[in-house]
Amino acid sequence: MKILRTVEELNKLTNLENYKSSSIGFVPTMGALHQGHSSLITKSKSENQIVICSIFVNPTQFNKPEDLENYPRTEEKDITILEDLGCDYLFMPSIDEIYDNYIFPEIDLKELELVMEGKFRPGHFKGVCQVVYRLFDLIKPTKAYFGLKDFQQVAVIKFMTKHFLFPIEIIACQTIREESGLAMSSRNLRLSEAEKKDSLIIFNTLQFIKENLENFDSIKTLKDKAINYFHKGNLTLEYLEIVDQNTLTQSNEKVKKNLVVCIAAYCNKIRLIDNMILS
Repeated sequence: MKILRTVEELNKLTNLENYKSSSIGFVPTMGALHQGHSSLITKSKSENQIVICSIFVNPTQFNKPEDLENYPRTEEKDITILEDLGCDYLFMPSIDEIYDNYIFPEIDLKELELVMEGKFRPGHFKGVCQVVYRLFDLIKPTKAYFGLKDFQQVAVIKFMTKHFLFPIEIIACQTIREESGLAMSSRNLRLSEAEKKDSLIIFNTLQFIKENLENFDSIKTLKDKAINYFHKGNLTLEYLEIVDQNTLTQSNEKVKKNLVVCIAAYCNKIRLIDNMILS
């Protein structure tokens, strides 16, 4: 695997005729890689001639400075994981390489940035769009792979890709979970074993909703029951929403098709998100 740290090095690669004529699979990450990331690399390798991964902890998508500062960084371990998986290239730029003298074109994400993550993390998705646009523009992939644990983020990236007419296929991949059901996340590295057990209330609540989808007259009633169920645990709930998978808007009270439930919660100071497709 070859490691590239500058835009100049990356441009030399993307200008090669062999690169231009190949199918390019791209997996953008913020590092602290786990089996979820590995599954994206593996899928990308099965579908493309060249696979490139990026590791970049993007400052513009963090709302709290302490969250950015505490975000886990495991560079040596990440490199070993990618080498073992047979990744071809790793792009690890500095903040200056990504943002110096760079002007991001404006985009109106409409309702997508006003609900759930967008509502509670204002400006977050603008930061996501900035870095993904920049990486797409530099790497010029054929396909890009994202995990569905960040369900709303995938929706935003699909919207952005279509808006800017990027000739890139966005591949959304299933959430990878620990045996307990806890969604794999880089932030899990900050959880103690006791906190991991406490965090299972998120997955258990998702399961409760899926199992009881047909047992209540309305979505509102089901949501209220699920919130009560969640509060039996030790985490602090930020939001729990049952929404349409495509629009992320509140579902009609009687409509129980094409739904996804999304949760954000705090385990002490560590923010965790998860979701489950219901139909």
